[in-house]
Amino acid sequence: MSLLEAVVFAYAGINLVTLCLYVWDKRASKRPGARRVRERTLHLWAFAGGFGGALLGQVWLRHKTRHASFVIGAVLALALHAGAWAWWLTR
Repeated sequence: MSLLEAVVFAYAGINLVTLCLYVWDKRASKRPGARRVRERTLHLWAFAGGFGGALLGQVWLRHKTRHASFVIGAVLALALHAGAWAWWLTR
């Protein structure tokens, strides 16, 4: 497996976990007393590379879209990762 393949699989896995966390939290939000996912956890997974899963979860599930910190955070995470990859590939 090449480095590129490993990175693609890592990003795919992180995004899948992030999307699953958004699904879990959305379902828990509809059940009184259900255990929710901490907001810090959702932010950390987005910044770890799960920005695609976070954005998909926000749009598809309409979850956390009223919280500007989540929308801005996911877009900022995307921009930071894109910038880091652009820097890495052009150095």
